[in-house]
Amino acid sequence: MDTAFDNLDAAGFLEIWQHFDADDNGYIEDKELDDFFRHMMKKLSPQEKVTEEMVQKLKQRFMSAYDVTADGKLQIQELANMILPEDENFLLIFRREAAMDNSVDFMKIWRKYDVDCSGYISARELKAFLKDLFQNHQKEVSSDKLEEYTDTMMKIFDKNKDGSLDLNDLARILALEDNFLLQFQMEACGKEERKRDFTKIFEHYDVSKTGALEGAEVDGFVKDMMGLVRPNLTGPELDKLRGVLLRHCDVNKDGKIQMNELALCLGVKHKLS
Repeated sequence: MDTAFDNLDAAGFLEIWQHFDADDNGYIEDKELDDFFRHMMKKLSPQEKVTEEMVQKLKQRFMSAYDVTADGKLQIQELANMILPEDENFLLIFRREAAMDNSVDFMKIWRKYDVDCSGYISARELKAFLKDLFQNHQKEVSSDKLEEYTDTMMKIFDKNKDGSLDLNDLARILALEDNFLLQFQMEACGKEERKRDFTKIFEHYDVSKTGALEGAEVDGFVKDMMGLVRPNLTGPELDKLRGVLLRHCDVNKDGKIQMNELALCLGVKHKLS
């Protein structure tokens, strides 16, 4: 069972945890623990037959080590400390406080701080970035806490120790939702399904509800679209592809992409009329 934990990351851990911590209070009570450990073992080792003895043994192992309050409750931090490596453990706790809803919101904040379009932000810029992020979530975070988050992020994710993080580092830290476009299979759909799906796609990225994609909305769409084939897109690559998309799709050259312009680019215009 231990080897199964090697492949467990913050996202997988959170998925298992949230299955049981439905009210998101950060702990699972005694009556749910057997089901929790049974579910975790089946999820991590689906090919292995899970017996009641194995469930109790795993439960006892974790509870004896981490039920520090001896109240029969298991805290998410207690379990994460034991199972996850340092970076994934940090991601888990941070994401519970500041999950990111979509690529458009992410790109709005990124553009604000990557002023020179280098594809990197410094530790100082990161701290300001985090302050904005928490304000967007209506959360008050002290300056000391922001400093702690900033220092921890730089320590864990600045692999080459150059004092900066790139676009992909931050996307991973903030746990962007699964690529929105993955749920659509445009080529496999019939006429009406393609029309419906295209409308859903456009409305998802048209966060401002103006009927046109502009600024960070275009960035978010490009990031997700290219993420289907190139998951680790850098900042400069995103800028280049954004320019290509605008050149091809922005027919009236107003710096925005209207719904009919995007439909034409995607080859679905006739489906919308």
